[in-house]
Amino acid sequence: MEIGIIGLPKSGKTTLFNTLTRGKAEIGTYTTAEPNVGMAKVPDPRLEALDKIFQPKRKIPAEVRYIDVAAPTKRELGGEFLAHLSQTDGLLHVVRAFEDEKVPHIEGSIDPERDIKILELELTLSDLSIMEKRLNKIEASLKGAKAHEREAFAKEEALLARLKVALEGEVPIREQELSEDERKSISGYQFLSAKPLLMVFNIGEERLPQASSLEDEWRKKYRCPHLEVAVLCGKLEMELAQLDDADAQEFRSDMGIAEAALNRIIKLSYDLLGLISFFTVVSDEVKAWTIRRDTTAVQAAGKIHSDMERGFIRAEVIGYEDLVKCGSIAEGRKGGLLHTEGKSYIVQDGDVITFLFNV
Repeated sequence: MEIGIIGLPKSGKTTLFNTLTRGKAEIGTYTTAEPNVGMAKVPDPRLEALDKIFQPKRKIPAEVRYIDVAAPTKRELGGEFLAHLSQTDGLLHVVRAFEDEKVPHIEGSIDPERDIKILELELTLSDLSIMEKRLNKIEASLKGAKAHEREAFAKEEALLARLKVALEGEVPIREQELSEDERKSISGYQFLSAKPLLMVFNIGEERLPQASSLEDEWRKKYRCPHLEVAVLCGKLEMELAQLDDADAQEFRSDMGIAEAALNRIIKLSYDLLGLISFFTVVSDEVKAWTIRRDTTAVQAAGKIHSDMERGFIRAEVIGYEDLVKCGSIAEGRKGGLLHTEGKSYIVQDGDVITFLFNV
């Protein structure tokens, strides 16, 4: 999973990046083409339980790759920014909701609603630019196209024209009604306003007691398809991320923070992107893998290695809960909890799978 972190200058983007990745990227406005890139290990108590059952030499959690892209200073998303964002699975928009005289806002005041509109407009303009170029190309291609080609071009042209009208009316693609086939047909364009969006409001420490009510308020206000809302104090969470887990948890308890920012953000991201985890136990290693919901067994095998997908024979599957109850794969087999599945089996969250293949 790869998520692009976006936001206006001095919104706390890099602060949140450091929180999630336990990184030490320089805080402040930067305009270099190269983004900050870091990995975050996905917290999953199920992996800890499997570690106790199998006692492997290694346990490997799933990972999320975060890309902290520099905020454009000219209010336009340039080519280098688009290149980094276009390949991401989703976007995390850090919205400034904290007061700090030492860190003046570029607009002169704190106004989350205004800032959201500014950045959404940038994403929209980027998508409109791509559409304009493609529509012009289709128009030119139609002149010399053969009969069977004209139908495909006309269908694509009609879809893009429809999306364009809605975008010009300030409706992001993620909010537009599209069939599954239509979403697949435009996936190659990597439209930014089509990507699932996690909106993170970055509040000051003094507003932590109101964090829950603020989150409810903003979630209700911005509720729409493929969009989720979270509220946190980025500065405090970055400081806590540098502590060991026990000390950090003690501080959170004292301040009434129920869950670490990393845990919350990843959970919300998984739900937003429709992701689940499955596990493998092989070669004295327990490992978590991230896949999309409704992934088949053969596709999940390909996530591990293309040879496993190509030479797939079958998958031996046991659910996490069943494995914990019986205590081992062998006992699960004896008790009939381990089942054999073919290529079309839909992998479930928490499945522990052994793939059999031959190449």
